[in-house]
Amino acid sequence: MSAFKVVALYKFVSLPDYIDLREPIYDFCNQHGIKGALLLAEEGINGTVAGTPADIDALMDYLARGNLFKGRFKGGEVKYSDAQEMPFMRMKVKLKKEIVTLRAPEADPTKSVGTYVEPEGWNDIISDDETVVLDTRNDYEVAIGTFKGALDPQTENFTQFKDFVEKNLDPKKNKKVAMFCTGGIRCEKASSYMLAKGFEEVYHLKGGILKYLEETPKDTSMWNGECFVFDERVSVGHGLVQGELALCRACRFPLTPEDMQHADYIEGQQCHHCAATITEKGRARAAEREKQIRLAAERGQEHIGDQAAKFAEQNKQQMKDLREQQRRLNEKSNQTG
Repeated sequence: MSAFKVVALYKFVSLPDYIDLREPIYDFCNQHGIKGALLLAEEGINGTVAGTPADIDALMDYLARGNLFKGRFKGGEVKYSDAQEMPFMRMKVKLKKEIVTLRAPEADPTKSVGTYVEPEGWNDIISDDETVVLDTRNDYEVAIGTFKGALDPQTENFTQFKDFVEKNLDPKKNKKVAMFCTGGIRCEKASSYMLAKGFEEVYHLKGGILKYLEETPKDTSMWNGECFVFDERVSVGHGLVQGELALCRACRFPLTPEDMQHADYIEGQQCHHCAATITEKGRARAAEREKQIRLAAERGQEHIGDQAAKFAEQNKQQMKDLREQQRRLNEKSNQTG
């Protein structure tokens, strides 16, 4: 039996008092040794936390039945998984304008969303030749796994999803669209946006990839690869077992075992994604980080600089910087060529 239980949860629900909910939720989690991050906004709650099985069960009961919440969190989307070690370093409860940032006021999942598709019915939906299957996640997530035949919007962040839809999809031509994401939250909001833009038949995978991997037998699955998660596990596969991926300490890109055999890979310093663009200062910083992680491990401690939870916050700018450096290198190469 695993020592820790991980719960990824969200619910779009009107929370005009969301600011007042922050402190009691934080205090409850802190008192029960629960760590991770929860986001609160007027449109609902979203996040992933971990603790002992008993403490996570207590938290879910508190959210569903606590007098403070008046049953508003009951029936939210919840996915459980296991971890041998605590995947988070601290507990955070943050106040946001949106629990998933799209910056599209017309998208309101509390009023209108697409048709939910349970995991057992998903294969039939995406096997239909008339269906546009759309991965709403970011490029680095799609790179390590996606559904067979799915379109990759090649977005660096979710706000760019609007531009992809405007440039590549037409409600008059694309009559049937099916979307998916890690836990269901992004595609739920995306479905609301697409309905507002005139798309009539919009489907989304209930519970996201995580629920599909949890419930779908591997021999009937249409999923290829692993699913990126924003904690120390890095990725999970069928049955939500921890995957084989690691993170490059320099650029934080997820690496497969094959990536770690690449000639440009230097453990703790660089990978083939960043080898051509990383500076000596950046490489030295990554090497020092790796050294501190090893020393902390030898002492039996967790190293605060190794929080994969920080990846969610840092990755956007880091990957943007890397792409810009690569673009400049390409331009220079073209000019000299």
